[in-house]
Amino acid sequence: MEITLTGITTTGAPHLGNYVGAILPAIEASRRRDVQSFYFLADYHALVKCQDPALVHRSRLEVAATWLALGLDVENVIFYAQTDVPEILELTWILTCVTAKGLMNRAHAYKAAVADNVADPDKDPDKGITMGLFCYPILMAADILMFKASKIPVGKDQIQHLEMARDIAARFNHLYGEHFVLPEAVVDEKAAILVGLDGRKMSKSYGNTIPLFEPEKALRKLIMRIKTNSLPPEAPKDPDTCTLFQIYQSFATAEEAAAIRARYARGIGWGEMKQFLFEYLNARLSEPRQHYLELLQAPAHIEQILKRGAARAREHSAPFLQELRRAVGILPLDQR
Repeated sequence: MEITLTGITTTGAPHLGNYVGAILPAIEASRRRDVQSFYFLADYHALVKCQDPALVHRSRLEVAATWLALGLDVENVIFYAQTDVPEILELTWILTCVTAKGLMNRAHAYKAAVADNVADPDKDPDKGITMGLFCYPILMAADILMFKASKIPVGKDQIQHLEMARDIAARFNHLYGEHFVLPEAVVDEKAAILVGLDGRKMSKSYGNTIPLFEPEKALRKLIMRIKTNSLPPEAPKDPDTCTLFQIYQSFATAEEAAAIRARYARGIGWGEMKQFLFEYLNARLSEPRQHYLELLQAPAHIEQILKRGAARAREHSAPFLQELRRAVGILPLDQR
C-alpha cells in the first residue's frame, strides 16, 4: 500500500491561507482507503523558530484542535505528535552521521539567514543561527524516512527538503544496504496561495493573516481591513486582481464564483463585497468553529487521540529503528 506523510507545523493558530492551501486538501485525502497516511504535529520543528514555551504549548493544542474540528479521519489515518515518537530523534542522529555538511550549507533557509547577517553592519554570518536551523532538513528527513513514506505532499518551498531527504537516504543505503524508501514530492499546482490584509502573501511572518477560527466580530473587522483600490462602486472591477474575490473563490463553488465575477463586471462597492465575504465565510466556518472551541476545552480528549496515534506510529517506528541499529552495528554484544 502506498504510504504518504504530512507534517503540520505548530507555530501559531492556522489561518485562511493554511486552510485552502494545505489543510482542506489534506483533510479530504485523509478519507482515502487505498493509502496509509501519517499526519503529525511537527512540534520539535517549532522549537527552531519559537523559544516561548507557553506559545509552543498553546499552538500544539490549537493546531490539533483545528485539524480535528475540520474532520480529520483519525480512525483511518495515523495522527500523532512528533514528540511522542522517540525513535524519530534517534534516527535523526543516525542520519546526521551520514549527512554531508555541504548539503546542509545549501539549504535555502540557512543561506537566507546567512545572507541577512552578512548584510548587517557587523557582518557576522553565524549571528543568531542555531544548529536547529542548520540541521532542520535532517529532522525532516527522519520524519519521512522513519515510516517509509513514498509520497509527500509539499508546497514548492519544501521541494528542496524532499530532495535532501532523498540524498540522505541514498547515502545511508549506499553505506549500509537498502533500508530506506526514497520519497517523492507531490506538489499540488492548483493549491491556492491567498493574499493577506496588505496585499502580500498571507503569512504569520508578515502579520497579515486572517485566523481560521477568529470570533465573528473579529473576523468582520479583519475582512473590513483588507486592502482595496479607490474605484467607485459603479465602476467595473477586475476580480482577478482583488484579494476579496481571491479569498471568496478559494471557498466557493465554480458557479458561485462565476456569479460574483459577473457582479464585479457590473460594478460592486468594496464595502458591499467585504460584507458579503464576511457573511459567506462566517456561515461556512461557524460549525467547525464551534467544534474547535469545544475541543479547546477538552485538551485531555485531544491528548488521548494523539497518544493512540503515537502508539500506532511506534508499531512501525520501533521495529524499523531496531533494523537500522543492527545495520550500523549497534546490537547486543553477544549477537553477530
